[in-house]
Amino acid sequence: MYKKNPLSRLELLRDAAPKTAEQLLQQGRMAVYPKGSVIIHAKEPLKTIFIQLTGKSIIYNLTHTGKRKIIFILGAGALLNEHVLDTHPASVFCETIEASKIFAVPAFRFVALMERDFQFTKAVLTAQERKIWRMGHQLKNTMGSIYMEKKLAAKLWKLSRDFGKETPDGIMIDIQLSITFLADMLGAPRETTSRLCKTLVDLGLIQMDRKRITILDPEKMSHYYKTGQIDRGSVQDP
Repeated sequence: MYKKNPLSRLELLRDAAPKTAEQLLQQGRMAVYPKGSVIIHAKEPLKTIFIQLTGKSIIYNLTHTGKRKIIFILGAGALLNEHVLDTHPASVFCETIEASKIFAVPAFRFVALMERDFQFTKAVLTAQERKIWRMGHQLKNTMGSIYMEKKLAAKLWKLSRDFGKETPDGIMIDIQLSITFLADMLGAPRETTSRLCKTLVDLGLIQMDRKRITILDPEKMSHYYKTGQIDRGSVQDP
């Protein structure tokens, strides 16, 4: 019975007791959401815990001018909430960017299972700590001294690590990345983001085909966002 539980494959439940996965499944529900569904609303009470099973979602907030700033892109297995205790309202929005299957469970039942299974609690804490680490890394890359080209390169390199698929040309990011979407990730105007993408294309770091971006050489991309220089590798002059 446990092996048939679709939740048992989640990293959150990898080390948890079998009965924890069974009880979680019994106490929650799965639902399919179309692209563009807002799962979590900022400033609203949050009484439900959401786990991404398939598809992808974004975590974002709105600036004081009402512009969207994307913080995270989360895929299968991700805990979508920024907190699990329902002691204060949500501080961010969560929206699907693909058709997604999401598991939802009342927060008080989720916490009750954490109280009974310390391995499950550790997995939840690890997931949230990973988000904090990623946030700290993002803040480092938003300092005024980093060129916007390097900032975009860093974000694309990370997306290729998380959602990349190998192709003959390189690592294709398996997300539809429009210029507007990238602008929301950077917190930059659309026109500026378009110019930044062209710069990376001209440097031979990325290839763009409609809304799909391919990292032509991940190592060169990594070198570029860290140093601002193109690593010519072992290429010899003719």
